[in-house]
Amino acid sequence: MAKYVLIHGAWHTGAELEPVASLIRAMGHDVQTPTIKGNRPGDAKTTGLAEAIESIIEYLEETGAEDVILVGHSYGGMVITGVADRVLHRIRRLVYWNAFVPNDGESLLDMGLPHQRAAMEALAAERSDGSIILPFPVWREAFINDGDLELAQRAYNALNPHPMQTFRDKISLSTNPADMQVGKSYINCTEDIAAPHSHPWHPRLSEKLGLFRLVQIPGSHEICFTHPDRIAQAVIDAGRD
Repeated sequence: MAKYVLIHGAWHTGAELEPVASLIRAMGHDVQTPTIKGNRPGDAKTTGLAEAIESIIEYLEETGAEDVILVGHSYGGMVITGVADRVLHRIRRLVYWNAFVPNDGESLLDMGLPHQRAAMEALAAERSDGSIILPFPVWREAFINDGDLELAQRAYNALNPHPMQTFRDKISLSTNPADMQVGKSYINCTEDIAAPHSHPWHPRLSEKLGLFRLVQIPGSHEICFTHPDRIAQAVIDAGRD
């Protein structure tokens, strides 16, 4: 039995990964789906990246988790990188699922294109609490393009405003991912256009891991809603020894 901790992306909570987690549990594994600080009910939307990372470190320490396969989706890649830099002794393997892979001093926005940064800042400027939320057309076309309209709307209704500061903050690392002494995998959903294919997740970000295992499957950025069975098997394939 392996131990998996699934770290969600922006606008999500751990609850949205439960359909995936339940399938992995059915294969005989232990799976946890904590929610990052800033996305929990009642959390301030002024949360920064360091606080978000610290919340998952605290979760691992409070639960006594060891020998963990730590999986990060999208923004969750920022979080698992920061966690690994601090408590690598608790981690068996890092799995990045269409996720950002930062080196020291990089922010999530630094890894996007200039027009994407401008669009994000414009959306954040529309809100007064420090948060950002995706417009439904962007969600529908770029994030969940392999689902029907009804599913896309239902999934969108589950999202929560995300703290914009976590996108702006530059991560502070003592060791870059390529030099971390731990197994690493990258799951790439081939129809994911949340990062445009001219500026892709893989290999642009995955190659920053140094030596890593690649698992590729068809699906969008939000495959957890559209094909949870497919991403569950990919997580198993990415996490195996």
